[in-house]
Amino acid sequence: MVQTSLVRPSNPFQPPTFVSIESERRHRQERLAAAFRVFARLGFAQGLAGHITARDPEFTDRFWVNPFGIHFSRIRVSDLILVNSEGQVVKGEGKVSQAAFAIHSQIHEARPDVIAAAHAHSFYGKTWSSLGRLLDPITQDSCAFYQDHALFDDFTGIVLETSEGKRIAQALGDRKAAILRNHGILTVGHSVDEAAWWYIRLEDTAKAQLLAEAVGKPVLIDHDIALKIQQRGGTHQAGWGGFQYLWDEITHDQPDLFD
Repeated sequence: MVQTSLVRPSNPFQPPTFVSIESERRHRQERLAAAFRVFARLGFAQGLAGHITARDPEFTDRFWVNPFGIHFSRIRVSDLILVNSEGQVVKGEGKVSQAAFAIHSQIHEARPDVIAAAHAHSFYGKTWSSLGRLLDPITQDSCAFYQDHALFDDFTGIVLETSEGKRIAQALGDRKAAILRNHGILTVGHSVDEAAWWYIRLEDTAKAQLLAEAVGKPVLIDHDIALKIQQRGGTHQAGWGGFQYLWDEITHDQPDLFD
């Protein structure tokens, strides 16, 4: 197993800093492989659908992604492929999903601040997306997305063209998440950890509201309170920190992901 060379901060809710481009790249690859394993454990692997990307720290117009056709539960660091802005695999073996390139290439291009983006067809996210609505602040956890998620209010079929990915990126704007109507959910972050955590949290938020509305009318959290919670619990640091206990668990249970 290759060890990542990095300098860890004293604050556990701050991402690490790195001593080289190579160590930063390795770190992103490890977190990416771990995120796929976590998604598999949580039941987010749905056939051939779903992808998480991580921008390369050196070649910033390229991103690492899962090769098409490998189950999330089997992905290792060595399986990841590097894709350029033309959709060509420039490192690694395997094919890139056409949908992954169409969506993620445009998000990474439109948002230079975004290191990672996550999209899958998880059950509650895609169910909520059929309603064509934003999520409401009905729980403390859901407030992480208060006024910080968007709705892509259109559906034209499977996303195969970058023009459609560009429209999704425009709808996302500067927010951390988007609901893609009749499709699913998508999240972004300043780290792989953050993007993965927001995806997990957004799926859980969709589940909570679907269940609440099935039995009654949820009481909304007041605007000022919801905004205050969002400003504290919806930060990049909070998103990164939320993923750390999942990282610890999955790397303990499945160390082969480092191969």
